[in-house]
Amino acid sequence: MNVKNKTQVTVFEFSGLTDDKLVAPFLFMIFLVVYMVTMLGNVGMMAMVHISPNLHTPMYYLLSHLSMVDLFYSLVITPKMLSDLLSERKLITFIGCSLQFYFFCALVGTEVFILSGMAYDRYLAICHPLHYASVMTKKKCLCLFILSFVVGFVQSVAQTCSLFSLEFCDSNLIDHFYCDIPPLIRLSCSETRTCTIITLFFVCFCGLGSMTNILVSYTLIIPSILRINSAAGRRKAFSTCSSHLMCATVFYVAVFCSYFHPSSSTLKIQEKVASVFYTAVTPMLNPIIYSLRNQEVKRAIIRLLQKSSR
Repeated sequence: MNVKNKTQVTVFEFSGLTDDKLVAPFLFMIFLVVYMVTMLGNVGMMAMVHISPNLHTPMYYLLSHLSMVDLFYSLVITPKMLSDLLSERKLITFIGCSLQFYFFCALVGTEVFILSGMAYDRYLAICHPLHYASVMTKKKCLCLFILSFVVGFVQSVAQTCSLFSLEFCDSNLIDHFYCDIPPLIRLSCSETRTCTIITLFFVCFCGLGSMTNILVSYTLIIPSILRINSAAGRRKAFSTCSSHLMCATVFYVAVFCSYFHPSSSTLKIQEKVASVFYTAVTPMLNPIIYSLRNQEVKRAIIRLLQKSSR
């Protein structure tokens, strides 16, 4: 019987976004700008909701919570990605990798539930406007965020434990720029069936569950908007809903492009591109989309600029 050497890996190395030393500085500058815009945009959105009285409504409280999650979500991945673009060797310890994955997975889980909660908020506001103020209180918004946070972090414990209980004994090269499930499963030298089943369960529970809630909500919302008599009322309703729908669509399309595809060397490149989009670009886009598409946010920005210019 052949006995295989199963010395557990203690340090991983990323393949990174590129091996081209001429392209790396160019990518570094692009993603540094993306990172700075992400930080400023999300901090600015949270501050604006806090100081603007006209934004002290359930929808904008949820939006500020989404911005907070996006802020930390970007902090987990982007700084390491930026440093690796300028490094000869892109190393991360086993514990560092597990912590990065844990917080990444937890914040993604929290984000999808907040997006789902925002869809529920829009459903109540448009389909049941008379009951909206009594049902969707500030306390209920806080409860929705805490529930999203708890479920996101609890499901991440299960996924992290199943993933990092695998054995990594052959190669330590992760063909990616951060610690994620597909490249780590491909790297493992042990049985991965249980880990795959646990991953699929939580992806369906969190991702497909929240997406179904969003789709059902908008299936009920759109006919209600079309029944609004005034054109101004319809525009206002479409403005608040379209911002949320665009953010949710961008996020889910990027996630599903990254995780749900057959395995091949060509698609591994597409997986990295999709991962860059939803780990670095999506947290930047959310505050921008709400700033450009939402009339109330636009007016709040204009009022703050006018006050600061006096």
